[in-house]
Amino acid sequence: MGSLKDTFSTVSGWFGDFVSLGLSLAMVFLVVDALFGVGTTGIVDNVADLVGAFTDNGITGLVAFVVFMSIWGSN
Repeated sequence: MGSLKDTFSTVSGWFGDFVSLGLSLAMVFLVVDALFGVGTTGIVDNVADLVGAFTDNGITGLVAFVVFMSIWGSN
């Protein structure tokens, strides 16, 4: 049996692959919505809701957005 460090490395690798797959699917859905009209997959509405959640909260939303982007960019 591997060490705890190996286990965490394996799990984080799987999680990273899962997140990459999700981001790839989101990009495909955005292209499908662009080609066939907004509302086909609903991804545009979801992205708009996410951006709205950040912008509706003023400075708190700005701080949350900066933290979110710094975590995202650290990979």
